[in-house]
Amino acid sequence: METDKVSPNVSQNLQPVRFLETDDPTDHPKPGMALCLSGGGYRAMLFHLGALWRLNEVGLMKGLVRISSVSGGSITAGLLGLIWKNLNFDNRNVASNLEELLIDPIRRLADNTIDQGSIFKGILLPRKTIADEIAEAYRRHLFGAATLQDLPSDSEGPRFVINATNVQTKVLWRFSKPFMGDYRVGLIRNPRVDLATAVAASSAFPPFLSPLTLNLNPADFDPSTKGDLQFEPYTSEVFLTDGGVYDNLGLETAWKSYQTILVSDGGGGTADEPKPKRDWLEHAYRVLNLINAQVGSLRKRQVIGSYQLGLRHGTYWGIRTNIADYHLPTAMNCPFDKTLALANTATRLKKLDSILQERIINWGYAVSDAAVRTHLDSSLPQPSAFPYPASGI
Repeated sequence: METDKVSPNVSQNLQPVRFLETDDPTDHPKPGMALCLSGGGYRAMLFHLGALWRLNEVGLMKGLVRISSVSGGSITAGLLGLIWKNLNFDNRNVASNLEELLIDPIRRLADNTIDQGSIFKGILLPRKTIADEIAEAYRRHLFGAATLQDLPSDSEGPRFVINATNVQTKVLWRFSKPFMGDYRVGLIRNPRVDLATAVAASSAFPPFLSPLTLNLNPADFDPSTKGDLQFEPYTSEVFLTDGGVYDNLGLETAWKSYQTILVSDGGGGTADEPKPKRDWLEHAYRVLNLINAQVGSLRKRQVIGSYQLGLRHGTYWGIRTNIADYHLPTAMNCPFDKTLALANTATRLKKLDSILQERIINWGYAVSDAAVRTHLDSSLPQPSAFPYPASGI
């Protein structure tokens, strides 16, 4: 089916994002390539590292115009945005120091468990919430005192959009260098929120790490962006939870704007449980995971269907993908039973041993390569080896 034969209303219903009453149904996406990074704790954070490693190696990362992220993907995206202006790109658009500035610091974070201690401190110390403790851990390990204003401008690199969910307004709250806010409350221009706080809001997975509260000055909101809820308390105290609650692939801000969309999905699955827990907390947690898994599966099908209909160009790869499904003879050797074991790594901000880290990065590298060479550019050279050959898959 050709794109121009799909009516605007039908087209909107087929796509994996919510079109708003303020969106123009006849508006076409702009030329340009965007990357969406899903959530999934440290597992997704490392998986996306592998994908970025390969995209950089073939010169595609430099050409991205937007990087949209949620949850664990926002940890990786946040640091990439912070170091972007220090990347040394050569005449092939390959950054020679990506490993030093991005891969190694993220791996050092993965050497530390930050969720468990933050939960205990947040419960025992009334002056700080659990989300505040997570933000402090990100500040200590990765971001220091950096703010959203330390991200690259649109003329310096891609626009980085870190997504959280506004619990009050039920829509996506976006953190970026030019603005933060949502369409119902409005926007604050040039926000100086800590980068660590934005990433903590994006990764405030419920019920344990959520919510993160932003205390804001209502006068900072741009009145020209006024939505139906630009008044207190919506403009003074904002309650945010994981961006994946609203958009588990980080699609919306990229999908509506650009023609070519790359989707890296490090989200986990939900295993069968023959004897589910009956206490209300663990049972509620199980049900939350089931809802999240079902929504994620639906969105994935819509993404792939939109590619097939020609509504967008690009490709999807996931940590639960069987690399054989790409039918690429030169794909790297990644047995499905082994990659599925990596995909079943718990969705935590919990220390992962060095070999597991390297295997997850290797898998992100290999599957993104297969997806890109199959669906985006078949002329790209095949990789010679995994980033960490000794660890394999």
